Amino acid sequence: MATPNELTAMRRAIAISAQGLGTTSPNPPVGCVILDRDGIPVGEGYHLRKGDHHAEVNALTAAGERAEGGTAVVTLEPCNHHGRTPPCRQALIDAKVSRVLIAVMDPTSRGEGGAAVLEQAGIEVERGVLEQEALLVLGPWLHSLRTGRPHITWAYSVGINEGHSDQVLTELRRTHDLVIRRYGAIEEGVLGGHGEDAFRVPTGPLGDEPAKVVRDFTESGARSVLIEGSDNEVARLLADLVDRIVIDVPSTPPSSVPTPASKLVPSEFRLVDAGCPGPQVRLIAIRESAGTIS
Repeated sequence: MATPNELTAMRRAIAISAQGLGTTSPNPPVGCVILDRDGIPVGEGYHLRKGDHHAEVNALTAAGERAEGGTAVVTLEPCNHHGRTPPCRQALIDAKVSRVLIAVMDPTSRGEGGAAVLEQAGIEVERGVLEQEALLVLGPWLHSLRTGRPHITWAYSVGINEGHSDQVLTELRRTHDLVIRRYGAIEEGVLGGHGEDAFRVPTGPLGDEPAKVVRDFTESGARSVLIEGSDNEVARLLADLVDRIVIDVPSTPPSSVPTPASKLVPSEFRLVDAGCPGPQVRLIAIRESAGTIS
């Protein structure tokens, strides 16, 4: 069972892994923390983009020799194959860690899986540590694997001039691979963030066939897509495939007469968060089940 120090380290790994959102795709955003023999954090790292070192290697590099006999706390099962970089399970074995804690198992793991190979090397492995919390970051990537298409978020305003919400949307753009602006342009959420030869931005008109549009997104390497604006044609085209909606509504005085308004949250969505990030109220809702391509 994970110790309090190890749980703290896993939450730290989850926190730093979020810095890879919007740049790691098609790879997952992963974080890792290395604890020494005494349970003291001595290294941490996260994956930034495909082709760069993975989280475990970055954390081990920071820890150096202090990793020997220690514990690696990682949000996703260490990879078990040689792609653009060597397998992370081998880096952990070579570093002589004695224990590995994993939040989420990797459905793309090759062969026996990284966890099994670690165990064969005599390393203790604990699975499912704070799994649900780690899914806050890894969820869209896993959704993309499960459905064969990117996770789609639609952000729009009700009763607010949408031209005034750009500043509020900047942070949201940063965590998505592709952004469909309200005037139709398609951009990286982080311009140039994915690096070369690992990702491309679709060009030309998307067309009016949902299956083709989604296929273009998927083939670009995107795991997450943000559609902006209530009048966005792509949002209407992919309405049945939207997985999450982010709705900004105007704030009101403590006592006021309500104005007629359309339904804020569609019936097929469930409200999961509400807050005030600026001069408006922000609602976040998720679809109860993933939409499918007809």
